[in-house]
Amino acid sequence: MHRRNLIAAAAALPAPAFAQPAAARTIRVIPQANLTSLDPIWTTAVVTRNHGFMVYDQLCAQDAAGEIRPQMAEGWELAADRLTLTFTLRPGLRFHDGEAVRAVDCVASIKRWARRDPFMQVLQASVADVETIDDRRFRFRLHRPVPLLLMALGQTQFPCFIMPERLAAIDAFTQIRDAVGSGPFRFVAGDWNPGQRAVWARHDGYVPRQEPVDGLAGGRAPRIERVEWTIITDPATAASAMTQGEQDYWEYPLHDLLPLLRRSRQLVVEQRLLDGTYGVARFNTLQPPFNNPAIRRAVAMAVDQRDYLRAVAGNDQAGWGVCEGVFTCDTPMANEAGSEILKVRSLDRARAALREAGYNGEKVVLIAPGDYPQINALSLVTADLLTRLGMNLELVSADWGTLVNRRTSREPVERGGWSIIHTTSSGQSLTLPVFHLFLRANGANAWFGWPDDPRIERLRAEWVEADTDAERVRLAADLNRRAMEFMHYLPLGYYWQPSAWNRRVTGVFRAPATVFWGMGKA
Repeated sequence: MHRRNLIAAAAALPAPAFAQPAAARTIRVIPQANLTSLDPIWTTAVVTRNHGFMVYDQLCAQDAAGEIRPQMAEGWELAADRLTLTFTLRPGLRFHDGEAVRAVDCVASIKRWARRDPFMQVLQASVADVETIDDRRFRFRLHRPVPLLLMALGQTQFPCFIMPERLAAIDAFTQIRDAVGSGPFRFVAGDWNPGQRAVWARHDGYVPRQEPVDGLAGGRAPRIERVEWTIITDPATAASAMTQGEQDYWEYPLHDLLPLLRRSRQLVVEQRLLDGTYGVARFNTLQPPFNNPAIRRAVAMAVDQRDYLRAVAGNDQAGWGVCEGVFTCDTPMANEAGSEILKVRSLDRARAALREAGYNGEKVVLIAPGDYPQINALSLVTADLLTRLGMNLELVSADWGTLVNRRTSREPVERGGWSIIHTTSSGQSLTLPVFHLFLRANGANAWFGWPDDPRIERLRAEWVEADTDAERVRLAADLNRRAMEFMHYLPLGYYWQPSAWNRRVTGVFRAPATVFWGMGKA
């Protein structure tokens, strides 16, 4: 190398620091939101799922092509009559407390997960039992063949994480606070300070698969000693921490700050997640005024997805897209049957529809997460829209952790309840009716807002039983049409959410979820 090139290269390197050896063994992360719950079965919060992918492992997982591959399982065998599916675990698997992973742990974990997973709830009627054979083998006994069972077990949207039997035996509607799994990292409970910090350390007893990582399948080898999350709620402070080298990875940078981050030679700014991020406004269908479908539909008539997408991702249309149906755009089930209501985009017509629906000034409580910029932006657009419609709005600003807990309340707004909340979802999570969380309308067991519509549930069941792709496409159109009539949530379009990381971070790969195995530091 020429001397002048060597000098230039040296000048581009970060200044040495006394803590460099420790920093070189740690990935310092600014996560998308505060980690307030450790139980990925009790909550659907993506930040908790990201924690789950470090702490727990799966029996099987999706590769980059969406195929289901063995993970903890050595393999499985389907009987000739397709009524028994037997799994065999890989040898040497151990939990973080040193105990061996046994078939009884898997059975207990499957049963706890199945009570909450929308996909498995659809399939459950076809499952006679899940039972252990010995320490390494267990089986599903089926009433009838279930071709989608492996897809349910290996899905990314609501993963079937394996826990010790003692934890998996806890009721699925009771939150677990002891995060012991068998995954590549162990949670350091003593360093957890919700709202400030969370830490994971490498699980030295983890036995990764030998094949390369492929999507979320393959060798989930931990190549770093620690992962540290620091909650930084101010985006400008977070950007400064990245450009100064104080943090290594920012999961969800604010779009307004992307040009600043891209100007730094120390940073990479790329789209890591495979799918767009879809915005959602969710109605509480139990309480007035949104227990009235006509009022929900009236609000929908005023929605213009472009307002929401610009609020999050700016004016550049390369960063977002309108998607006025319930299924992920440009996927096989995507359609706009009945979606004309989302194309009205008229405040005047919405006001008239509100009057006709009988809205009488009932209070509307909208909770906005001030420490989650993207979801907060969606929330504020809705707040402005409801105000212009003349609704009696109370806008509550809270942190994300408070929102995640308060959205579980089914009480009236006068007793701490809520009327409308917002969230986001990966596009992959909305591609099929079986794991589309927001489409589900099974009352008390539905996602927050608890919509109850037997027609949607019947169409979902018919989709599972359909024999041909053409029949599934037809049923998807019926589902979209019915969802637009029932209007239990508002689709708000999608945007692309880049991540940012220091160039010293290695092993960053595109995936349908944020995971930290395989990542290291140069």
